[in-house]
Amino acid sequence: MATGPTPRVTAMRYVQPLREGGSLPAVVDTEDGLYVVKFRGAGQGPKALVAELIVGLLAARLELPVPQLALVDLPAPFGRSEPDPEIQDLLRASHGMNVGLRYLDGAFNFDPTAAGDVVTRGFAARVVWLDALVTNPDRTHRNPNLLVWDRRPWLIDHGAALYVHHHWANATPEKARSPFPLVTNHVLLGWSDGLEEVDEAAAAAVGGGPLEEIVSGLPDELLTGPQFEAEGGPDVHRRRYYDHLTERLRAPRAFVTAAVEARERLRRTAPQRRAARR
Repeated sequence: MATGPTPRVTAMRYVQPLREGGSLPAVVDTEDGLYVVKFRGAGQGPKALVAELIVGLLAARLELPVPQLALVDLPAPFGRSEPDPEIQDLLRASHGMNVGLRYLDGAFNFDPTAAGDVVTRGFAARVVWLDALVTNPDRTHRNPNLLVWDRRPWLIDHGAALYVHHHWANATPEKARSPFPLVTNHVLLGWSDGLEEVDEAAAAAVGGGPLEEIVSGLPDELLTGPQFEAEGGPDVHRRRYYDHLTERLRAPRAFVTAAVEARERLRRTAPQRRAARR
């Protein structure tokens, strides 16, 4: 599935903050409509925005529903009239490029206790596979980071993934091939019947050329600044993301074996309601 270039839009109006998370994202109006914008000036910095882009684009390659991604430019005057000083400080620190996801009007939070009619086993398997690949700890029963919109579940909030990029100095090929132990907390683990079946096709869909296209498209503006400059320029970081994920994709994939084992342990100890077999 081709993803195409990530569109670039300009922020025109700050609509409202979303205070569910610690990073204070917001609904922002642009010339292309409403987006939920993650700001580079938030505590996690631009690396969280890079993770948002990489994981969202990988999800699209796996044909998983993700709100349309966009690069959102905040001009210098943006947000000056906001009365909240915390928001003003955040926007002032976020001038330039940020990342947005299309606002899904009317969407509601996913409830795992009533998910059988919107989650299929194939969907669950691909989501667990993706989150284990990118080491995403943030899709749990407490915080599923899934929205239901148009009777479909949509993946959101991937800024906590790829946490290796906070410690590149400690990264090695051996560590890159390691399992993802936090998959045991995944909200969809109990429904991921098809993990073994989707593994090879998923790896083929995102590895090699598709992965190279995704990382080569990461904009320089998000790969600069204090979080990055001490460890090399944009091209160095693009290569690190590519090499790390390529190692994780090399067969046999320990993260898949560990996820299957965790799923079977979960079923032995606490049988889960299965998703629809569609």
